Amino acid sequence: MKQQTLAMAIDHNAQYEKYRKPTRRDTFLSTMEGLVPWSALCSVIEPHYPKAGNGRPPIGLERMLRMYFVQHWFNLADEACEDALLDSTALRRFVGIDLGRERVPDATTLLKFRRLLEEHKLGEALFAKVGEVLQASGLRVGAGTIVDATIIAAPSSTKNASGTRDPEMHQTRKGKQWHFGMKLHIGVDKDTGLTHSAVVTAANMHDKHPLPDLLHGREAEVYGDSAYASQKALIASKAPRARDATNQRVRADGPCADIARMVNRSKSRVRSRVEHVFAVVKRLWGFSKVRYRGLAKNATRAFVALGLANIFLARRFLNA
Repeated sequence: MKQQTLAMAIDHNAQYEKYRKPTRRDTFLSTMEGLVPWSALCSVIEPHYPKAGNGRPPIGLERMLRMYFVQHWFNLADEACEDALLDSTALRRFVGIDLGRERVPDATTLLKFRRLLEEHKLGEALFAKVGEVLQASGLRVGAGTIVDATIIAAPSSTKNASGTRDPEMHQTRKGKQWHFGMKLHIGVDKDTGLTHSAVVTAANMHDKHPLPDLLHGREAEVYGDSAYASQKALIASKAPRARDATNQRVRADGPCADIARMVNRSKSRVRSRVEHVFAVVKRLWGFSKVRYRGLAKNATRAFVALGLANIFLARRFLNA
């Protein structure tokens, strides 16, 4: 075991901060420290990670993964993540950095790590690995799926270096308001509330088109809002035994409008579980706006955020 430096001793020893109490950040990081399957996730990236040889040795894989997750959880840019680690004792303790012995990995190192994940599509692989670990823990995918989509905003301004908007993002109208960006489509298990599938498209893609890709094929029922109404053929193409439990459109002057609203309301009690996922990804993780140009880079961020959200939503089950 390495001898502690003074910097690390001050970070860990409570006698230097007699009246300090754990913050919400401390509690959150401590919880995720014990729940994230570090070895399993590192095994996904390890075949593509640089190996020690001639030149500068690479930083430890798990350390870079921890730094990358900190960037997700606190919605930080590369430079801001480096600054946060220099500033916060709690974050350095989580990543495992001793400023008395080593430097914080800089923003360029984090950028290269992120591009490595994007190049090999490891965001999807990490999301799938989290699903495997959760199923092995007893959180099985059931026979009911809830589908939904949310808009992730992108800058619509052309006041940038290229003088153009992101060509892979598009605009769409929702209600009476126009939005520019991309869409995150997800399929959520009805019983556990965890995401088992996801698709990223431009914002002008209608919700119904990625529907087959959001189903695992063994569904007995499929829930969704009125955007998925009258899509029995699409549902049957992937899950032939599934019952269409999506909300149906109701005419205000229809003969059975009140009854139809009651039926939709009962379905919405089940369908509302999908909003918990969006609340974590968009409100807690801060992924309500894109950070990068292009769908591929933001898709990697979306898949990793969904995997982390699954762990966070399953924390009570995993702790028990």
